Amino acid sequence: MFNQPVRSVMESKKFLTAPPETTVRKAAKLMASRNAGAVMVVEHESLVGIFTERDAVFGVIARGLDPQTTRLSEVMTTAPKSIEPDKSFGYALLVMHENGFRHLPVVEKGKLIGIVSARNALDPDMEEFVSESQRRMQILRERA
Repeated sequence: MFNQPVRSVMESKKFLTAPPETTVRKAAKLMASRNAGAVMVVEHESLVGIFTERDAVFGVIARGLDPQTTRLSEVMTTAPKSIEPDKSFGYALLVMHENGFRHLPVVEKGKLIGIVSARNALDPDMEEFVSESQRRMQILRERA
């Protein structure tokens, strides 16, 4: 699984986006409704930040800020590190580990196309899916 390209394990449909002026409360409600740990903050189709559960706890709650009025632009991680979709998932995990975060935006040719998280490595269903996908590809190669 760790040699698989990020493209094959990233979440391309589930990832959330919001503009920088979105309130923390609205972003948190969106995250809760989609069971997501992060929102990609996008302005003019460009990734400008990321807002995570950790940002909510340490950047908003611990500082006593009001989620109703605090904007993502005030508490997001600006200019987040990102990864290209053809890099290995193992490399993505290394980047997350070395930098102390659990979510990594996936960007291709300057465009946000997905997100990969440390949770992807722990998901047994994903492991089974990747294994089944590899098995099917092997069968197709053998038939060719």
